[in-house]
Amino acid sequence: MEIAVLALGCFWGPEKKFSQVNGIVRTEVGYCGGNNSKTTYEEVCSGSTNHAEVVKLEFDPKIISYDKILEYFFKIHDPTTLNLQGPDRGTQYRSEIFYLNENQKKIAEEIINLENEKLSGKVVTKLSLLKNYCPAEEYHQKYLEKK
Repeated sequence: MEIAVLALGCFWGPEKKFSQVNGIVRTEVGYCGGNNSKTTYEEVCSGSTNHAEVVKLEFDPKIISYDKILEYFFKIHDPTTLNLQGPDRGTQYRSEIFYLNENQKKIAEEIINLENEKLSGKVVTKLSLLKNYCPAEEYHQKYLEKK
């Protein structure tokens, strides 16, 4: 199994969409790319932590490749809007790919370049080494209790 960590706006919609993709065996919502190794939903929403809302995907590379996951990533959000997805505004809603190794970085660079060509150079998706991933367990539990 391999891991992909992607930021594409509020994490609930992308988590649901990715959970329905063949080859993705587990999803988890969280925060990534921020200044601290632990954070909360409230801190992230304050804009002071530099974390993005992310979906962490565990996938079987025998069934789905990393590049296919990234192609789907670009289909299900707008990579041309800075810190904005739908009604959600703020740095935590940015478009960003967090890579775990050099191979993922290389693939992501290629896919970003292809998307940028299709979208006339308007892609604002960032590419960053995975840093300070925090599962959103507390928030996730509160969300489930409200349902």
